[in-house]
Order: sequence, then structure tokens, then C-alpha cells
Amino acid sequence: MNSTALVWDERYLWHHVGNGAGVLPEGGELIEPGDFGEESPHPRRRLRNLLEVSGLLDQLCLLKPRPASRDELTRVHTPSYVDRVAALARSGGGDAGGGTPFGANGYTIAALAGGGCLAAVDAVLAGTARNAYALVKPPGHHALADSGNGHCIFNNVALAAEHALAVHGLERMSILDWDVHWGNGTQELFFEDPRVQTISIHQADWYPRGGGLAGEVGRGPGVGSHLNVELPPGSGSGAYRAAFERVVGPALAQHRPDLVIVSCGYDASALDPSGRMMLTSEDFRLMTRWTMAYAEQWCDGRLLMVHEGGYAPAYVPFCGAAVIEELCGAREVIADPFLARLGGAGYADLQAHQSEAIERTLSAHSRL
Repeated sequence: MNSTALVWDERYLWHHVGNGAGVLPEGGELIEPGDFGEESPHPRRRLRNLLEVSGLLDQLCLLKPRPASRDELTRVHTPSYVDRVAALARSGGGDAGGGTPFGANGYTIAALAGGGCLAAVDAVLAGTARNAYALVKPPGHHALADSGNGHCIFNNVALAAEHALAVHGLERMSILDWDVHWGNGTQELFFEDPRVQTISIHQADWYPRGGGLAGEVGRGPGVGSHLNVELPPGSGSGAYRAAFERVVGPALAQHRPDLVIVSCGYDASALDPSGRMMLTSEDFRLMTRWTMAYAEQWCDGRLLMVHEGGYAPAYVPFCGAAVIEELCGAREVIADPFLARLGGAGYADLQAHQSEAIERTLSAHSRL
């Protein structure tokens, strides 16, 4: 078997957030090249193209997605919300909530993104792939049960987790989120569920504001299953390594998941316009390596990476390629031309105030 499956569909790039193509509305085959704003398709397109021209794509098992059904979507989202998104799409588009505009194809493509993650879960748990990378769009980790949020319509990682629980009978899941933005939707969806552990490593009080705090540990039966590492702006390699060593590794060891899912955003990179962190492609490679080692220890290597944010068209492809190389065992097929400039930057080592932020997470859980 090929060790790594890649979920991909050209239609993911046809999701748009209100742009126009000349004098006509964008959608379907009608795509306008140029500046699409924050939710541009360019970073994902360039990553997919880089995989192809480098030959790395030939080492992957391509996995064709299918749309998530209404019944599957309503495992996570309220029926009224799912129906509202569908109705808005039929009328030409609208806003799913929380600043999440979409066009006439928004429901179809968002369901295809969620369904691609379900197909990846099936492949990993059936053993036809060792692990999987879902290169999907739109992203999902901000989406709530009854509303979109932050460009996310349906919560892809939550759909994958619920599918693994409901269809495959898994008992414990861990969702690790290293997108620079707090994974608020994923946390809220499972805040009272002890089966699904969420760990979010994010820039403190960035987006959404006012949450993602170390003291948010769960509610009711879910208390203790949820961890937030709120890192200060400017955090780099040292802070993320310390977060993995002190928080992520011990938390996974305590939860002992049957499957690990990662909300894999690249907006904590040093070149991203949507965050203020200092990571390089090598940091994403290392975080993937550590996560694979944890998954190997606790769930026979079963691991699903789901693409979330990342808004630097020139740099996301190299960060994503580093992750995928690590997943499939390739070694630096694609060289990062930015690494010499970005690597080893001043203050990338762990700073005292960053260490204190990590300790707040540990302190909040030690009191339980």
C-alpha cells in the first residue's frame, strides 16, 4: 500500500468568497486570476502544483473525495444551519455567519471538503493508507454547530472525528490544531465530550478574540479533555518545541487516542500576513515528525492531516511540501528557498514569557 493518501479535487479551488470574474460572477469554470484576498485558492493550488512537478505526487495515493451527505453533516451541525447554507447557495450565495461569504457553489464544495475528510478517515482506518493529507477548501476549524465563522462553513475535522466514532466505532480521538488562529469551533463542538480531546496551539488573543484561554478545559463530562496553548506573538521554533514536549506529548499519552487528526494550518509561518509567528517549513516538518511518533505510539500510526489556514502564496507550498514529505517518508525532495533567510532568526529560541504561557496551560490542568 502507498503510505500516504492525498485528498484532492480541483473543485476545492472553485470555492469563492464574493470575487468577480470580469463582468460575471465567479464560480464553476469561471475563475479570475489575481488577488482573491485572504481566502485565495493560490496557496493550495501552488502546493498541489509543487507536488506534481517535484515528482512527490507520484509517491502518494490519490484519494477522490465524495460529498458529505446531509445526515453526515448533521452529526456536527444543526439541521437548520445545514439547510440554511443549502438554501443560500441555491439563491446564489450569502454569508454562513461570522464573516463567511460564499457563492452559488458554496454548499456543494463545502460538503465535498467535509466528505473528503470522511474518505480519508475510511482509508486510514481500513489500512489502505498509513496516513492521509486532506488538501481541502474551504477550511473548517472555526465553524460552529449552527453558524459559519472565519471563512469556515462546515467543520471538517469535527466531521472526520464524528465519522470515526459513529461509523468505525472508535472510542477516543485527539484533534491537534496548530493553525495560528484558535480552533474555537472544534473546541466548542466537543467541549462536553470526553471522547474527543482538543489541543489548540495558537497566537494568544488573535482570532477569534477573547477566547482560547488556558483555563478553557472543558465542560461537564468533557472537563480535562481540552487544552489551549496561547503563545505570545513572535513565538518561533523553541516555543512550539516546548509546547509539544510539555503539553502535546503528555496530553496524548493521557488520552491514548485511537486516531489523531491535525488541523494543519500554515499561518504561523514567518511570512504569513494573517499571523505574527516565526515558523519555517522545517518547523512544520518537525511538528509532523513528532506527531507521527505520538500516533505510532498510541494508535498504530493512524494520522489524518487536514489543511486549514495559510495565506502566503509563496511560502505555503514549501511548508505543506515539508509536511507531506514527512508523512510519506520522502526526504527533502523539495528544497525550501526561503529557509536560509528565515531559519535561525533571532529570538526563535524559547523565551521566558513564552515558557510562562505554556506553564499556564499546565497549571490550569494540574488544578483539575
